[in-house]
Amino acid sequence: MSVYNAYLALSGTIDADLSLDEALSRRTSLRIGGPAALTCVCHTYGALSRCVDVLASEDVDWVVLGKGTDILASDRGYPGCVIVLGREFRRMGVSDDVFLTVGTAAMVSKTLTFSLSHELSGLEILAGIPGTLGGAVSTDAGTRHHWIGALVHDAVVLRPGEGMHRYKGSDIEWGYRQTSLPSSEVLLEVTLSLRHGDKEGIAAEANRMLHRRGRTQPMGRPCAGETFRDPGDGSASKMLEECGVAGYSVGAAQVSPAYPNFIVNNGGATADDVRSLMKAMHDKVRDAYDVDLQPEVKTLGLS
Repeated sequence: MSVYNAYLALSGTIDADLSLDEALSRRTSLRIGGPAALTCVCHTYGALSRCVDVLASEDVDWVVLGKGTDILASDRGYPGCVIVLGREFRRMGVSDDVFLTVGTAAMVSKTLTFSLSHELSGLEILAGIPGTLGGAVSTDAGTRHHWIGALVHDAVVLRPGEGMHRYKGSDIEWGYRQTSLPSSEVLLEVTLSLRHGDKEGIAAEANRMLHRRGRTQPMGRPCAGETFRDPGDGSASKMLEECGVAGYSVGAAQVSPAYPNFIVNNGGATADDVRSLMKAMHDKVRDAYDVDLQPEVKTLGLS
């Protein structure tokens, strides 16, 4: 495996921004993480395709990273390449009045604003969710009763070594915080089937969701979203609250005193701090309820 050879092969040959040993703490909402051996911000499909081909030829592992809103990255970093989708993957457009096509690097908030400007309803369920549209689709984000997967008309992916492939929305299996889209493929673009609505009504519903999420999650301090998934019909947050873990801390990582399913970084927290805290939270719920909570947070560079 030669990260440096890949760096040399890609430098100046593709429309991308390349860097060696960039701290992952710059690209994760928890502000935790050591250096990624190589970071490649690909601005076009051609750059992305070439990047993936070169990494394969050099036997360099890679991962696509959006805004890192649900990522716990290792303090030791990541020995492969972090791929970030750039300019071309932020485009948006409307066709046939109700179909909104969006690049997966577009921010959820900007996608919602764009749909509102075209008086298209459906995406209000995402108001207040941070990160990119690609992240929202790959985790089937939404509320307890409505998910973005129900709006997906089709999705375009890059299959390394083969090229682009289009899935119909009905070809994809949608589940709680997951989809059947293969992790080996790169989600590039999604077309959403929306409906016409009244601009004031759309804005009011989006604001309602925004305020609701604002009351149920910490604001102003680095965190990675909800720590654990809800088990079945239960509430991970309620279980954690009843177990009294709110305010627990390990190092500079702390369970939010007000929102016990969120871990915040009070400044200088390490990945080990967070993992120790997650284990304590998990074990408390297991002992009290015999429930094995599953992490919502994904790890990068951690075994």
